[in-house]
Order: sequence, then structure tokens, then C-alpha cells
Amino acid sequence: MSSHNSGRAVFNTKFGAIATTVGSAVGLGNIWRFPYEAGIHGGGAFMICYLCFVFLIGVPLLCAEFCMGRGTRSNIFGAYRSLGGKRISHIAGPLGILASLLILSFYSVVAGWTVEYCLSSLTGALDFSNREAGHGQFVNLTTGWRPLIWTVVFLLTNFLILVSGVTKGIERASNVLMPLLFLLLVAFCVNSFFLPGFEEGIRFLFTPDFSKITSGVLLGAMGQAFFSLSLGLGCMMTYASYFSEKNRLGKTAATTAILDSAVAILAGVIIFPAVFSFNISPEAGPTLVFEVLPYIFNRLPGGMVWSTLFFLLLFLASLTSTVSMSEISITYFCEEKRMSRKRATILSTAIALAGGLLCALSFGAMSDVTIFGMTFFNLFDYLSSNICLPAGGFICSLFAGWWVSRKFISDQLTDHGRYGFGMTGAFIFCLRWLCPAAIFLIFLNSIGLL
Repeated sequence: MSSHNSGRAVFNTKFGAIATTVGSAVGLGNIWRFPYEAGIHGGGAFMICYLCFVFLIGVPLLCAEFCMGRGTRSNIFGAYRSLGGKRISHIAGPLGILASLLILSFYSVVAGWTVEYCLSSLTGALDFSNREAGHGQFVNLTTGWRPLIWTVVFLLTNFLILVSGVTKGIERASNVLMPLLFLLLVAFCVNSFFLPGFEEGIRFLFTPDFSKITSGVLLGAMGQAFFSLSLGLGCMMTYASYFSEKNRLGKTAATTAILDSAVAILAGVIIFPAVFSFNISPEAGPTLVFEVLPYIFNRLPGGMVWSTLFFLLLFLASLTSTVSMSEISITYFCEEKRMSRKRATILSTAIALAGGLLCALSFGAMSDVTIFGMTFFNLFDYLSSNICLPAGGFICSLFAGWWVSRKFISDQLTDHGRYGFGMTGAFIFCLRWLCPAAIFLIFLNSIGLL
């Protein structure tokens, strides 16, 4: 082991390590956010920009978190502290933990919606005979008391995986959930091939019109690349602390980025042919998943089956992400506060549940309760996505690029010289200059200053 924490759990296999990190990255951001961002920003041009930023910003930051995590084998506080950033740990640590708990709170509400939709679709209870009925169904779902129940159900599922530990819980679940998620994606892509709007949808997604590239497209693609890979939270740093010495960090980072991007692109292949087949605007926005797609599925042969499988897909993607977000606070409670894993998992789940119930009620009984003009759901989303994540990513990039010794980074990327890694210079350059500049622009754009 490369640090003092030699008794720490380690993922058993390389596949398990990749499955968990890809699972952390893959979530609603890939299947929900990417298609509507691509739809709003012109399809192919947005996708090209997004892929460029994934490798210019995403992979260097992934490598930085991997190096810090495996090199110290510690939680986010301990990682910064072990590398000489004791004062910085008191900023980056709380930011990561706060962001993870805020995201868990509102994310679990949305994930609960996917459970409701999946079961309602399976039983034939969904009414999407027309767009108006679909909208009414969504309003009824989000404004009643049922979201409270499904938020609890989702967080309980999350808890059962986490309380079983790193290898028996997280790794074992990821080894099952991620192949199943990709299998469902492939099945939907095959279905899309037979839709009448397949060619038009694929053309929209894969044929770039570079005249459509504006500052808004670039900033949108940059933000999607950053948020899609779960950067700035400490998720990847925490998971990397469970990597074995056999994991080649550069290769693992590239594989994670490629598979995460593949899920987003496959989601586009699923959604855009369906959208064009039924003459629906690709710019439908966030309502695309919960209002537009069920309406489309309702008009397909075997629509109930496809609808059920699609919301199962969203549920699986949500679960793999929330497991990783929970692990940030759990490792903190275990290592810094000396709690047992069971107690730490209970505490983390209880905090997320309290926040989740507030967020769930934001659409109904507490819709009039606002802070700074925002409901709890919107406030938690805004604070985590627009403030905490960019700040965490900015600190990590500068710290790894300027503070951490180049030898430490090189030793981690090459496993102390066992493997070659000829891009250390370019990697350090990106961390020092390109990534901080990009994250700062993302931050300015997210708070409306660009």
C-alpha cells in the first residue's frame, strides 16, 4: 500500500474498480440532462464540444482525484491533509460533504419519481394518451404525498447496499447494476433503429453544424462534461482510495470517461429518433423524460414494456450515483469521527432523508416555503451544482497542479515506474491552467454572470 492506511478496504478486481467509478459518473446527468442539453444546443455541435471537454478537463481532474485518493488511502479530509493541505482540507472537505448530502437530498426525490413511474408503467396505471394527460400525471405525482414514500424507498435501497461494506456492498452491486444498465441501453438502441425517425434523430445527434457553436453551446458542453463525471465532490477521490496497486490510474480515468460519455451518447440514440418519429421538438427540455417520453412509449408497440424498462434504467443509473455520493460522508464519519460503518451509514442516510423529505414537499405542501426565493429542492440544487461543485473542482485542480509534488503525481500514474505515462507534463499543464479557467467560466455561467 502507498500510505499509512494499509488496513483499508480495497476493491477485489479491476472490473469492480471500473464498474464502481463508471457507476459513480453515470446517472441522471447522462440519461436525462445530456439529451435535453444536446437538444437545446443543436445536437451534433454540442456533442463534439462535450467530448472535447471531457478529455481536456474531465480526464485530468479524474486523474488528480484518483492520485490523491489512492496515494493517501483516505477520505477527502485526510487526502488533503496527508498531502500538506491541512488548511485546505477544512475548505475542500466540508464543501464535498455538504455538496454530496445536498445532492443526495434532491436527487433521491427525482430517483423516487423513477420508481413510481416504473411501477405505474408495469401495472398499466400511467395515462399518457395525450400530452396534456401526461403533464397532469406528472403534476399529480410530484405534488402529493407519494413522493415522500418513494424517496424513503429509494434511500432505503441505497442504505442496504452501503451498509454491506465496500466489497460486499458497493463493488458487488456495481458488478451487477452496470452490466444490466448497459444491456438495457443496447436494447433501447435496437428499438430506436426500427423507428421511422431513426435517420433524422441520428443525423441531428451526429452531424455537427459548427455554425451553431456559440459561447452558450461551449459553456453548456463544458458544464455537462464537468458535472457528468461527478467531479468536485470527492466521489472519485473516495473510490480511488479503495483501488489496488494493480489499477493503472490513467487508463482507469480514460476508461471511466469513455464509458460515461458512451452512456450519454447512447441515451441520445434512444431519445432523438423517438422524438423525431412523433414530431416532438428536441428542445423539449427537462420535461423530456417524465412527460414526453412516456407519451412516445404509449404510441409504440409494446409501449408498456418499453416504458417500464426505461424507468428501470433511470432507477439503476440513479442508484449507482447515490451510492458513491453517500460514501463521501460515510468515510468521513468512519475515519474522522471513529464511527462504525453501520452507524456512519445510518447517520448519512438520516441526513439525506431529512433533506429529501423537505425537497419532496417542495412541490406540494411546502411549495410556498422559500429561501432566497427558492424552494428547498431548488435551493439544494443551486447550492450544490452552482457553488459547491465548481468550488471543489477548482480547489482540487489548483491543489493537485501546484501544491502536490510532481513526483507524487508521476509515481501514482506510473505505479512508481512500473508503467509508462508520457503525458505527465500535459496533465500538469491542464490542472494548473486549463481546468481552473474552465471551471471558473462554468461557475460564472451557472450563477448567471455569463
